[in-house]
Amino acid sequence: MVLPLTLLVGFLSLVWLGLMLLNLAGVVSAGNDGYEEGKNLARVLVIVPCKGRDATLEENLLSLKEQNYRNYKIIAVVDSESDKAVGPIKRAGIDYIISEKGHAEGSGKVAAIITAIRRFSNFDIYVNVDSDVYCKKGHISSLVSPLADRRIGVATAYPYFNPIGGFWSKVKMAWGFVGNGMMESTVTRFVWGGSMAFRKDLIGASDFKVFRKAVSDDMAVSHFARKKGLAIAFVDKHMISVNTDDNMARFLEWSNRQTALSILGNRRVLYYGLLFYSAQALLLVFGAALSLYSLWYLILLLPFAIGIAKTYRRAGRLYLSLIPIAFIMNFIFLANLIVGAGMKSIEWRGSVYRLRDPFQG
Repeated sequence: MVLPLTLLVGFLSLVWLGLMLLNLAGVVSAGNDGYEEGKNLARVLVIVPCKGRDATLEENLLSLKEQNYRNYKIIAVVDSESDKAVGPIKRAGIDYIISEKGHAEGSGKVAAIITAIRRFSNFDIYVNVDSDVYCKKGHISSLVSPLADRRIGVATAYPYFNPIGGFWSKVKMAWGFVGNGMMESTVTRFVWGGSMAFRKDLIGASDFKVFRKAVSDDMAVSHFARKKGLAIAFVDKHMISVNTDDNMARFLEWSNRQTALSILGNRRVLYYGLLFYSAQALLLVFGAALSLYSLWYLILLLPFAIGIAKTYRRAGRLYLSLIPIAFIMNFIFLANLIVGAGMKSIEWRGSVYRLRDPFQG
């Protein structure tokens, strides 16, 4: 009995050490890129692909009209005049166009972006903002400022998922904090398509042939930046939020879809994710169990406690439900990875898209 326990504690100690080092690395690399606003006065087109009604669509659209950037135009893109988004778009006083689906074989969102870029080709910078995103007044200014540096290919932000519903909307908020953590390091940073900006020269004529096949707009834009040797800038200004009222079914459908797209963009997400969240779940289960044997084993739960502290810091308010949520998050992430890895297609707002990598033919 003593030998197996010793081996188990030794193994858990190595897992604990690895997770603590990752937490320390996260602290060292945390922070925004510090780009100064107002450094870019280029002409900007803000593209808002819309389909159906978001929880606070009209409020989100109005937030784009109240930006402090000097030289920008907003254009919403819908699939048809009968789309449910058209009413709120008109009430917000925003111009809109009909998406030309012949421009794309991939997602409807990619078709909308391509339609807007082709229709309005005389802009210097293109910004995409998803219709479920609420922007604070300085968001466009902070997002386009990094692009004054020619070494930057794409600037992106990441939202705070504001829970306006019950338990599962708070789960979605906590789930989103993982994305925040990844953004804070240049090693794990990615482009989030819900809020991204790029110069018009990022996507050349030949690139559109590939872009039109993409299911994921952010994955495609990331590819174009990497191909040109350009960096991704993270604008960590806490300037955007997504109001969420998810129930269990909507949350799982959303989180599985996001995970499947992440795996499609980079297969290492699956392998590293399985390793990381399995390690965290293992430490949590055995740390809790061994602490019944001796309270000294509570130290094994230190990475878990640090995770809860980070969650509360990012939440910015006291949600008591975040404690039980923290106990299940690792298992939710593992389930997302397993389900997402097996998905051959995704469904988004009534349309089904086959998952394929457009950069491999």
